[in-house]
Amino acid sequence: MTSLTQRSSGLVQRRTEASRSAAADKERGSGDEDSEPRRGEEQEEDDKGDSKETRLTLMEEVLLLGLKDREGYTSFWNDCISSGLRGCMLIELALRGRLQLEACGMRRKSLLARKVICKSDAPAGDVLLDEALKHIKETQPPETVQSWIELLSGETWNPLKLHYQLRNVRERLAKNLVEKGVLTTEKQNFLLFDMTTHPLTNNNIKQRLIKRVQEAVLEKWVNDPHRMDKRLLALIFLAHSSDVLENAFAPLLDDQYDLAMKRVRLLLDLDPEVESMKTNTNELVWAVMAAFTK
Repeated sequence: MTSLTQRSSGLVQRRTEASRSAAADKERGSGDEDSEPRRGEEQEEDDKGDSKETRLTLMEEVLLLGLKDREGYTSFWNDCISSGLRGCMLIELALRGRLQLEACGMRRKSLLARKVICKSDAPAGDVLLDEALKHIKETQPPETVQSWIELLSGETWNPLKLHYQLRNVRERLAKNLVEKGVLTTEKQNFLLFDMTTHPLTNNNIKQRLIKRVQEAVLEKWVNDPHRMDKRLLALIFLAHSSDVLENAFAPLLDDQYDLAMKRVRLLLDLDPEVESMKTNTNELVWAVMAAFTK
């Protein structure tokens, strides 16, 4: 800024000291205005760069919310997270343009009666997602959302369909998080057996995730699911269905917690059939939500 002022004073010798000061103040003010957005842009670019390094799938985010930080494993009493993670896979594939629901036809079928169709078989870049996509693509006749959640979880009485089960999902997701620098791997002795655990090593990533969830129903609450980010909306639904949403709200004060849960309940009470008919929606996302809230 000083060099600009010196150059201008060199070009116009007859400027008075007062006019030079006024010009300098003006230039300084405009320079500050210009620098503000640049700093914002730099910050935004930094955030984007950081998110690219540690971008998590819905499955990884739900698992991370459910993992105990120091112990490195989910609650032994949580029997909901298995099906919740399969729901995450279906929504992740839908948001990536790989899956969709079949056309509803002249007589509109309910979301849970419509079959899941493979829209694109291009690799999703994630082993678990590609494995689920392969099953869905090769299965004829197609299955419904509810059926796929059960089949991928291994919750079927049909022995001919047990091969659809995705095995060791939590362990494989935890290893993904280890590779991304979020978790680490340890061995713990539980009297009768040794167990591989994955304690938290990068607390910043988990805290950012928790903050996003909290802000969605507190400071940044918009009271309209269609104005919310689709991934964030799905994350709230699936975290609740997986019984891990409480972990994100545990640090809140009592009044904040009550308000957050009240707004989550508003989302859960929505009718997926009605919401899926509105513009700019992903029907399969609402079908998965319907499967967990019916």
